[in-house]
Amino acid sequence: MFYIESERLKLIPLNYHQLRIYNNSEALAENLGLKAAKVETEPFFQSEFDDALQNHWAPLVEQNPDNYIWYTNWLIVLKEENIAVGGIGVTGLPDENGACETGYGMDLNQRGKGYATEALICLANWAFQNPDLKTIIAHTPLDLLNSQRVLQKAGFQYVKTEEELILWELKSI
Repeated sequence: MFYIESERLKLIPLNYHQLRIYNNSEALAENLGLKAAKVETEPFFQSEFDDALQNHWAPLVEQNPDNYIWYTNWLIVLKEENIAVGGIGVTGLPDENGACETGYGMDLNQRGKGYATEALICLANWAFQNPDLKTIIAHTPLDLLNSQRVLQKAGFQYVKTEEELILWELKSI
């Protein structure tokens, strides 16, 4: 099984089968050799996640089996406890401008511990190994200060505010 890791975390890109069983936390944990734990989040973010699972990740992973890791949700696993604490990913291979977008979500009980920042730095370091990738972008709602702080700590720079969202970017070195 392919994964990347940081000091405290293991990031596991979910294949098509794992995406299909994602909502059965016990089956997914068994498949990945983890302790079962359901990632809990606010209803709004759970709705966005469910939509992404069904309409983005699963179809794109199925269509891009050789590059699925660029289109999937990566499970954020706390190595010490061997449990899932969130998810992270990018929107696909770099576009014609050398950019892709990232997004992440953390379990309500695991926030404020630096895991999102650590996972974002780990994923960005992996992604920038692709020579075509020049910029990773992210969007945050104006009022989501915790997520903005994660991006800042991971080295992202404010670009501009677009309606109700802030655009951030991280350039390759």
